[in-house]
Amino acid sequence: MIPATWIRWVPGLATVREYKLGWLPHDIFAGLVLTTMLVPVGIAYAVASGVPGIYGLYATIVPLLVYALFGPSRILVLGPDSSLAAIILGVVMPLSGGDPNRGLAIASLMAVVSGSVCVLAGVARLGFITELLSKPIRYGYMNGIALTVLISQLPKLFGFSIESDGPLRNLWAIGTAIVAGKTNWTALAIGAAALAAILLLKKAPRVPGILIAVVAATLVVSVLDLSARAGVAVLGPLPQGLPAFSIPWVTYTDLAPILIGGAAVALVSFADTSVLSRVYAARTGVAVDPNQEMIGLGAANLAAGFFQGFPISSSSSRTPVAEAAGARTQLTGVVGAMAVAILLIAAPNLLQHLPSTALAAVVIASAIGLIEIEGLLRIYRMQPWEFWLSIVCFVGVAVLGAIPGIGLAVGIAVIEFLWDGWRPHSAVLGHAEGVMGFHDLKRYPHARQIPGLVLFRWDAPLFFANAEFFRERVMEAAAQSPTPVLWLVVAAEPVTSVDVTAADTLAELNDALHAAGIDLLFAELKDPVKDKLRRFGLLSELGENSFFPTIDAAVSSYLETHLVEWPTPEERHS
Repeated sequence: MIPATWIRWVPGLATVREYKLGWLPHDIFAGLVLTTMLVPVGIAYAVASGVPGIYGLYATIVPLLVYALFGPSRILVLGPDSSLAAIILGVVMPLSGGDPNRGLAIASLMAVVSGSVCVLAGVARLGFITELLSKPIRYGYMNGIALTVLISQLPKLFGFSIESDGPLRNLWAIGTAIVAGKTNWTALAIGAAALAAILLLKKAPRVPGILIAVVAATLVVSVLDLSARAGVAVLGPLPQGLPAFSIPWVTYTDLAPILIGGAAVALVSFADTSVLSRVYAARTGVAVDPNQEMIGLGAANLAAGFFQGFPISSSSSRTPVAEAAGARTQLTGVVGAMAVAILLIAAPNLLQHLPSTALAAVVIASAIGLIEIEGLLRIYRMQPWEFWLSIVCFVGVAVLGAIPGIGLAVGIAVIEFLWDGWRPHSAVLGHAEGVMGFHDLKRYPHARQIPGLVLFRWDAPLFFANAEFFRERVMEAAAQSPTPVLWLVVAAEPVTSVDVTAADTLAELNDALHAAGIDLLFAELKDPVKDKLRRFGLLSELGENSFFPTIDAAVSSYLETHLVEWPTPEERHS
């Protein structure tokens, strides 16, 4: 009997307990099919991330085994991913100085940082964090990352190399190199053919387009000896053996960019993983805890970092392959990991003639898949300012680079969130003939206000950023009333919270209105918010009689205590 606590933190144990023998053939077959993608994609994304290709396979083997234990999704496939390549490369390239061992240590420590952030956030149940990034912002930074990755792979596709110095400068350097005649036309022909094959075969999900393109390119280069005869760069022989435990050591001066890069990786990888996990949870009918998903992703990244790997994420290209091949559980990933391990032990030279231009084609095809156009056009039709917000994030990533661009995207997300709460909608309400209730005078210009009574609605929580604006709008509503104001009632149903700053502002507002002979009252204020006012000592200052359950109750009380001619609720609603 497996303890419930163990199953809570290690969901893979529940899979073992519930495993059905009939699933085994499906998982083994799907794992072998998955392997045909794990190898070329793992190598390609490693090279795109600035580390030798072998470490892409190490970053495939260990995370798949760890996620099978700690991940809640039964079908998700984790490993090196194109969406992270630009972020990793942006940290590795300037810090490593071209030293592959140093580059690996930096990339591995980024995985440790990313894994630690994800695990801590999952334990603290902060799985909702990525939901703070709106869809336009996610589209913007992912489009920017896609462009950055694509630009970084163009030199390999054309068969030459450049000094990496930011996306726009890279583009200029690529154009200069092409004009100077540095293109290796043989390499370009092989890479372009591989790219075309991958993109064309994407329309047939069950056909392993990447495998076909990579194998064909490798055979052509090997049979024609194009590495020696035409200078086509190839992968070369892979080291024989499995990943070993290793602590990534870096210098103290490298820590700041690594910490920032690792945190950026955590944000992007969990944003992608949470979306993909929810999609497949809905398909399989198995609920997935987002906090445990964060823990599973974090554990996989920690394992990658300590076993000669680099940051990983869920894969939107390999997961559908596993599903289409009939995967039932994470045993599919375990089989895939074991198959890759056997390849490294038994046949490490199998891919030595794999051309770099074909690897670039794999990464470019994945980057193209990240680009979102249709969704952006839809946003433009619905709300143009959010479209331009997305464009700003895109330009930020493309101009500044992946990490500063993501920082800009997060900053914009925070500003967008604060702006909505800082300057929320508010309205003065009146009664419109033939319409039940009280409504915004701007929407119903013929609506009438009750003499001496201002009904003011505030459509947001009250907190430090908007408290002063709230006070200004209330005083403005009182000043613009067509009749001298006796009562000002805040229709407070949309007010879901009040902080200390806002409570103090309410006290000051109450004093200012009282000095002008106006009573400040509230209608439809939620009990939890009222409890906060009680703790702040404001309830006793305002008085228990200043709160009404509904707007109609507040209006009726006003009409009972003041000599005002106004229809009864029954007459108003008739």
